[in-house]
Amino acid sequence: MNIIDRYIIKKYLSTFVFTVGIFIVVIVVFDVSEKLDDFLKNKAPMSKVFLQYYALGSIPFFLNMLTPLINFIAVIFFTSKMADQTEVVPILSGGMSFNRFLRPYMISAGLIFSFTLVLNLWVIPYTNKVKVQFENVYVKPQKVSSSTLSTHMQIDSNTYVYVGNFETRTNIGYDFSLEKFDGDKLVEKLMAQRITWDSVATKWKIEDYTVRKIDGFKETMENGTVRDTTLDMLPRDFEVYDNVFTAMDTKELNERISKEETRGTGMMTDLLLEKYKRYIGPFSAFILTLMGVSLSSKKVRGGIGLSLGIGIALSFTYLLLVQFSTMFSLKGGLDPLIAILIPNVLFLVIALWLKDKAPK
Repeated sequence: MNIIDRYIIKKYLSTFVFTVGIFIVVIVVFDVSEKLDDFLKNKAPMSKVFLQYYALGSIPFFLNMLTPLINFIAVIFFTSKMADQTEVVPILSGGMSFNRFLRPYMISAGLIFSFTLVLNLWVIPYTNKVKVQFENVYVKPQKVSSSTLSTHMQIDSNTYVYVGNFETRTNIGYDFSLEKFDGDKLVEKLMAQRITWDSVATKWKIEDYTVRKIDGFKETMENGTVRDTTLDMLPRDFEVYDNVFTAMDTKELNERISKEETRGTGMMTDLLLEKYKRYIGPFSAFILTLMGVSLSSKKVRGGIGLSLGIGIALSFTYLLLVQFSTMFSLKGGLDPLIAILIPNVLFLVIALWLKDKAPK
């Protein structure tokens, strides 16, 4: 690593950190002004607002969400400035190839990639959990559905569950039925007025139930008042508010995906999108860095303003494309992996084309 490498890495990382600081301050100010009425209406303690919601929750969330945008703007800003001050031309004219010129940029992008990956897999799920808990109490309490309607669930290869209405605050379900099959033949069906989660015994309490057992042409009926039973489902399996999956750590997410493969409750696309986003999203650091350098390493008459404007437009286009592909997956049936790959692959192609057109 020579002097030029260290100079570019220092410029890259310092500009990135400075840009992060500016964006975070602006976003927090706007977010406070937008949510202030909710904080006051729901009597949120100011200590929790700034320590729990912002310091531990929202700031890491915004940082993770905006890292691609901030990274791209930082690269374009300081590279355009280098080109405007005629620093890039002597470097390339001195015998350094453009690929060699990219090395310190890729090293810096690798550091940001590692930082983002650690955030995605281990930090953000915890901070999102803190953020979600605060929002569901002090920002928009109605966002958490107090009741989940008509839930069908397969809890193993032969057992199916239906709950007509589940109260998430009290962990009580109504109009419950459990069906057991032997192949394609129904052998037992339990129906109950109410099912309650006992958090101490970690079991379900079934109340006012009827069990119908079928053995060929022979049927028996059993009625009862209370019955404890162990089922492979938990109250959190009925949580349906939008931000629940972002608050799961990687282990919880993988367990939920494994259960969803059996149960088929309709949440598989959301789960897979969240999983793939955590692993594939950080690669945008390399793609956007390559695009930024290729776009801004040439000195232009418009100065750094023109390159910076194009960079901001491309950054928002990338974020918009991410949202479009996600919605196509959720609403249009597009495979979640393809939905996550489309923005990155498309921008990688654009980055390689810009690299080919960059001054050598």
